[in-house]
Amino acid sequence: MTSAVLSSGAAMDRRVAVPRRYGRLALGAVAAMAMLVLLVRWWPRGVAVARGDVEIAPARAGVFHDVVVGRALVQPLQSVLLDASEDGRVEQVLVKDGAQVEAGQLLVVLSSTQRAQELMARSSEAAQQLANFSTLRAAWMQAQAALRRTLTEGEFELQRVRRLHQRNRELAATGFLSPSALEDSADRLSMAERLYAQQQADGRGELAVREQSVQAMQRAVADLNQRLDAMRTASEGLAVRAPVGGRVTGLTLQVGESVRAGTRIARLDSLGRFKLELRLDEFHLGRVREGLSAVLKHEGREHGLRVARIDPQVKDGRFSVELLFDSDPPPLQVGQGLDVRLTLGEPKPALLLPDRGFYADTGGAWAFVLDADGRHAPRRPLQLGRRADGVIEVLGGLQPGEQVVVSPYRAYAGASALQLH
Repeated sequence: MTSAVLSSGAAMDRRVAVPRRYGRLALGAVAAMAMLVLLVRWWPRGVAVARGDVEIAPARAGVFHDVVVGRALVQPLQSVLLDASEDGRVEQVLVKDGAQVEAGQLLVVLSSTQRAQELMARSSEAAQQLANFSTLRAAWMQAQAALRRTLTEGEFELQRVRRLHQRNRELAATGFLSPSALEDSADRLSMAERLYAQQQADGRGELAVREQSVQAMQRAVADLNQRLDAMRTASEGLAVRAPVGGRVTGLTLQVGESVRAGTRIARLDSLGRFKLELRLDEFHLGRVREGLSAVLKHEGREHGLRVARIDPQVKDGRFSVELLFDSDPPPLQVGQGLDVRLTLGEPKPALLLPDRGFYADTGGAWAFVLDADGRHAPRRPLQLGRRADGVIEVLGGLQPGEQVVVSPYRAYAGASALQLH
């Protein structure tokens, strides 16, 4: 019987007890997996943001008015800068800053001791040269008079000798004068002719030399007078006058103050004539051109303007546009700020978004767009076009009615989505 039990192997089977801690670990693992599945399913997607902390706007169909509204600064139409042309000391300030002046009106009087001394020295030199010129000219005129007398006497003597020789020839022909006497008479006539010709040649040579000296002195005196006039003009520049009528701006000189050549004395602004300086976002630089029209609404009336000049230099993300009025401008004050509407193109239908802070943070390349549930806003690429009049033209990436977070994204620019609560 014992051998039968051993051959069946029944005596070798034993129950092995499983420790309880392994069972608890398995149950814990199953529970953890279940919790993970629930967390993945129900965990909020994206950065949690309070709905009241963001601005949400729909993409809506409308008409895109290609108009830019900007703040313009009133400037005088024409300004003339007044700078000191000479070093000097302020002797008088005859007008006040902000006063209206007429062309030619004396504004400031300066003095320069050095300039006054130089002017006196040049004046004395010019007077001496003028005296020398007068003396030389008088001597030339005297020489002309003396030559005229000498030639008159020589001509008279020549005519007398010629008449005497003619009588001698007649007498010799009748036999009353010997041939030798006639020969002497002919010699005297020849000598008189040679002397008269020599007097003429010598006189012309002397007068030519004197005339050249007088002309050279005359040119020297003229050059000296020109330099003296230039010095007088420079000295008159110490008396600053208004070249045109206008309003004096920036006149801050005090009596007794020393100024250097080139120092800004004041500025003259045109009266009643203005231009506007409009600062625009650099985004519009490629679309603004000369001749575009603009409108200023002031005190209930609209005034037309046009773009006269564009300064393409960008500073702090903006550039300047100069606007001129099409007709007489309204009463304005220099430095006054006004809102201007600049038309860049014709209106046309488009899908529109409000122009808010999100554009500056994304460059218009993407935005957070809400899902249908209105709580989840994933990041979506967009194609945006022109910006004008507070709206942005949507070229792609949105459908009418879709809700977009348009407030600034700086706090969560790196997020892939927002979870609104």
